[in-house]
Amino acid sequence: MQIALVAWLKRTPAIRRTFLRRSVLVAIAVAACLGASIGPAGARADDDPIQEEVSFQSHGLTLRGTVFIPRAAASGARQPGIVLVHGAGPGPRSEYVSEAEAFARAGIVTLAFDKRTDGYSFMERDFSLLADDALAGVETLRVRADVDPAQVGFWGFSEGAWVAPLAAAKSPDVAFLVTIGASGLDPLRQQTWYLGNRLRHRGVSGAFRDAVAQPGALLMSDTGLFPEAGYDPVPVLERLRLPVLAVWGEHDIQAAPAESAAVFQRALDRAGNQHATIRFVPGAGHNGHATTDGFDKVGGLVVGGKALGALGPGYADVMTSWVQSVAAGHAPRSSVEPVPAQEDTSQARSSGAWYEAAAVRYATLALLLIGFAGYPLTAWVGRRAESGRNPVRWPARWLSVTGFVAVVGTVIYLLCIFATGGKGATAFVAGRTLPWLLLQICTCAALLAIAATAITWWRTRAQVSGAVRVRLALLILAGALFIPWALYWRLLLP
Repeated sequence: MQIALVAWLKRTPAIRRTFLRRSVLVAIAVAACLGASIGPAGARADDDPIQEEVSFQSHGLTLRGTVFIPRAAASGARQPGIVLVHGAGPGPRSEYVSEAEAFARAGIVTLAFDKRTDGYSFMERDFSLLADDALAGVETLRVRADVDPAQVGFWGFSEGAWVAPLAAAKSPDVAFLVTIGASGLDPLRQQTWYLGNRLRHRGVSGAFRDAVAQPGALLMSDTGLFPEAGYDPVPVLERLRLPVLAVWGEHDIQAAPAESAAVFQRALDRAGNQHATIRFVPGAGHNGHATTDGFDKVGGLVVGGKALGALGPGYADVMTSWVQSVAAGHAPRSSVEPVPAQEDTSQARSSGAWYEAAAVRYATLALLLIGFAGYPLTAWVGRRAESGRNPVRWPARWLSVTGFVAVVGTVIYLLCIFATGGKGATAFVAGRTLPWLLLQICTCAALLAIAATAITWWRTRAQVSGAVRVRLALLILAGALFIPWALYWRLLLP
């Protein structure tokens, strides 16, 4: 068509050709402007919500947010309201625009707000404080002229699915609760299960994943660096009698969905809750957004370089239709969908065995460090006072070095895995990460050094002086203690 138009213009007299060329350019420009105003890039659908910036106070802090208002609310009719409660991390409201718009298009006034930064960090958080922030958001909606104050509830995602139930249990003003990606486990156990999934996804298998799940998690708990590590959601769930919709993505690799759904069902049954609905979204991940395996994100918004994925198929409909039923006074009776298979079961970080008691573990660690580090240090301090030949010197030095590196390296590496969320931990050979492989090699070298030191000392015991004999005895004692320690930390397992 374009070629024919050019050919026709060439056959036209010069003046007419100039006039026509200008007319065509004007027509193209007008069409482009019209296309920009009605096309996808600039379109504004009739059901797009109205956005209103708001601020409110909680514990002396000003929190800022956006209220997404249904177009129908402009007529003066009161609508149900919902407050979106953030997942873990900084929690800017921009990450929840897709949910906010979906609720608003369904006739639900929605508040998305920026999470507090004061009193919230990687190593500091208080679920009760966050719950008070969420309740302040509820009050912000309840006083609006376009909101029915008796029909305001929560939507809580991930960490917010611990916070929102706590807030709902604190106030009778909360009408309903929706959760997505909720964990029925304590935060540290849930994070450990997620780490195991990430490691498996990167080809890591065998003993290292077990070391992360149990001795590593127990160590992390002891440090006190993991905030709200032992928070138990069950007592709060057992107090909820308001309508609850608990939703998980089919491919949720963060919240142990099968286990968590069972915890929710049992706890809400004990609460006597007659309106607890448990649902699963096909083709959706932890946040209810589209994914192929729980690790990728398909479509959707990109916020701060972070892909969110498009809302999972049916995810918005499940939530909005349920809230509409509750607001209309027809809260659905309790029901549970069939639970999808969960590949791995979470592990408790302690089996309750005597050797897992904190006193035993830390006494063992102290003895190992003293035994391995003490041999070279005392040798250096007393090198001038020693006399005579020490035939055990080299195997003993080798034992002190390899044992010390294995112990300290294992502790530091597992703490780093938790601190970084397992980033960079990929299989190097035979399902092992490179640092773990090196630690296992170091452990095997320490075992050889234990045997060499003990045999050499026995054969040459007549040549060893009293002071050296004491130092060697402490070193070999540490070596003997190192064997069960290495087994407990899975360093001697495949």
